[in-house]
Amino acid sequence: MQRKLLYFINPISGTKNKKILTDLIEKKSSIKNLAFEILHTNKEGVYSFLPEKILSENITDIIICGGDGTIKQITSYLLNSHVNVGVIPVGSGNGLALGAGIGVNVNKALDIIFNGKAEYIDGFYINNSFGCMLTGVGFDAIVAYEFSKQKKRGLFPYIKLSLFHFFKTNAYPFTIEINENKFETKALFISIANSNQFGSRIKIAPRATLSDGLLDVVVVNNKNKIFTAISILKQISFGKIQTQEEVMKRNTNISYFHAERLVIHNPALAPLHIDGEPAVTSSLIEIKIIKKAFKLLQPL
Repeated sequence: MQRKLLYFINPISGTKNKKILTDLIEKKSSIKNLAFEILHTNKEGVYSFLPEKILSENITDIIICGGDGTIKQITSYLLNSHVNVGVIPVGSGNGLALGAGIGVNVNKALDIIFNGKAEYIDGFYINNSFGCMLTGVGFDAIVAYEFSKQKKRGLFPYIKLSLFHFFKTNAYPFTIEINENKFETKALFISIANSNQFGSRIKIAPRATLSDGLLDVVVVNNKNKIFTAISILKQISFGKIQTQEEVMKRNTNISYFHAERLVIHNPALAPLHIDGEPAVTSSLIEIKIIKKAFKLLQPL
């Protein structure tokens, strides 16, 4: 079957020049003799027209040029679809692209789109919203909200905001139901990961994989913030976290679980993010895996 590619370019994501990107896409797609169309993403994140367009125009590949938030918005309309999804990482963190081994080089990402393999990856629902990479409650959601208002994007503004809010934020009370256990805790944040990182190669769940049918749940508590910061740098950023399946264990700053589903009671209404984008929080948050959510083009 002849491939037909539909590119979506987010004109405001990241810092890369979109005119240069558009010219590169046109040139490389034409050299490959592929039928293609280029559209801009929309501010509202609504793509209800997409399933019908795919069917009527025999589109085989949807290529998303943007960050994790844009990927989440578009792929939510592609669940249970047979189209391939490609990613050209031009966002700020690019967590999904890095977690899938695509990297952040635009030329290499295009080569993967043309020559890579399409394999299903998981997603998740958080209450009634779709996510494909990472969701979190607490401190990291505060950073996501503040970062969304910044004019300057990239790793260093994100680190600056993170450090400022890390020592400013107090712990939130949570009750967590997971793997037939229920426990109360006070935590700076809870991350529920399908991919292994926030983005920018900062790993939050180093054991997470995109297609294992499980969510990786990381609970960071409020004991000794300086020690916790060191623990995060050592155990998370460098991928050395130790898995803990004993829910009641309390002698470490970071707890790590695997689950297909969990429920978080959030009485203090700690803020929430989904794939790095601020979301409306709730006193009751249910997260469950979606196995084989969509087909992602990945390196051979």
